[in-house]
Amino acid sequence: MVLIENRNSALVLLFRPGVSVDDIRYYLWSGSASEILAAIAEGKREVTVSVDLNKSVQVLTIESDFVVFDSGNSLTRDELLSICKKGSRVFVLEGNALRILEYRGRSYYKLVPTEGAPTVEIDGVKMHRSKGIDPFEDAKLKVCQVVREGHRVLDTCGGLGYTAIWSARLGAMEVLSVERNEYIRNLRSENPWSEDLSNARIKLISGDVVEYIGALKTESIDSVIHDPPRFSLAGDLYGEAFYRQLYRVLVKGGGLFHYTGNPYLARRGNTFAANTARRLQSAGFKKVVAKPQLLGIKAVR
Repeated sequence: MVLIENRNSALVLLFRPGVSVDDIRYYLWSGSASEILAAIAEGKREVTVSVDLNKSVQVLTIESDFVVFDSGNSLTRDELLSICKKGSRVFVLEGNALRILEYRGRSYYKLVPTEGAPTVEIDGVKMHRSKGIDPFEDAKLKVCQVVREGHRVLDTCGGLGYTAIWSARLGAMEVLSVERNEYIRNLRSENPWSEDLSNARIKLISGDVVEYIGALKTESIDSVIHDPPRFSLAGDLYGEAFYRQLYRVLVKGGGLFHYTGNPYLARRGNTFAANTARRLQSAGFKKVVAKPQLLGIKAVR
């Protein structure tokens, strides 16, 4: 990480050997921009703030009405104000230019900041619980339901990779993390919280899990984390046919945690989760138990 010091009005760049300024990205959102603006307003000469979305903090130098990140990157007060106006977006500062971490395809995808780790939003729907909980810690709670040391884990919808990372941290021998959406993979590649996907025990698969699972051997997986997008985007991942495939690849006694969210709860009650549980039972799963605090279902083969 880079540190800028001000010595007699000269900028001094300190960095680890082998790290080029051109390779450095800074991640900002309304929270970090507000902290910098407050320091500028108070006439401070430096500010300690996170530039990697709350993973760590860094000391930055303030020069009059702009903040210096390194010898090639700085932001003015007006630029910081523009970040504050878009509170649900993550900005990247690189090559002294700002861009938003978002993609527009058939749907609208963006990285969304929180007080902890960021989440992904697809057409306005967040892919992690983030109200009152850190999305990264939320992933840990899901993984702890079924993953044990030495397990071979299938992570059906990898997303930002949080469940794969926690599976490896909890001792999984191998994690097969499948993600078909190129825009999600692009966001993941730039998310500081996804860096631990470089773990040698995590295998990242770019493809459709409906196709991929067919090539897995019967009873070759110890535990499954199934965290699909909402039903309207991936209805086949909530179907009995796919659940039968999950059942097939799991070893006897293997566990499944299926995140369902709470769609339609306000209008129809919790029938969506109940119907999902029934389909899991029809596919052969036993001990199908709702986990309302995690907005999901746990089941055993």
